[in-house]
Amino acid sequence: MLADALGRPVRFIITAGQVGDVTAAPALVEGFACGAVLADKAYDSNAFRRRVTEIGAAAVIPSNRTRKILIPHDATTYKLRNRIERCFNRLKHFRRFATRYDRRTVHFTGFIHLAAVMIWLR
Repeated sequence: MLADALGRPVRFIITAGQVGDVTAAPALVEGFACGAVLADKAYDSNAFRRRVTEIGAAAVIPSNRTRKILIPHDATTYKLRNRIERCFNRLKHFRRFATRYDRRTVHFTGFIHLAAVMIWLR
């Protein structure tokens, strides 16, 4: 999921449960204008960092501990990453989202869009 600076959902990509989030991340930021992309250590890959640089944003991603050479990040800006966590928390207030009642992806995606609109209207 991609959220804006206020922690409101902007884009979603539904992936299979066993797929890592970093595989869908380049498609999420595609064509999105921003000054910085804040993400956790799971998104620390050279390809994603390159993609973020290509769109003209700064990658504020802490290095994974398996990196031989750690890449520094802005710790003050990284503290703002809690906004995406708050966005997920707001979505989890909808029981249908939190427990994934819908078996079909198209139905689940439709409900996510409905819940996102309700969050935007708050």
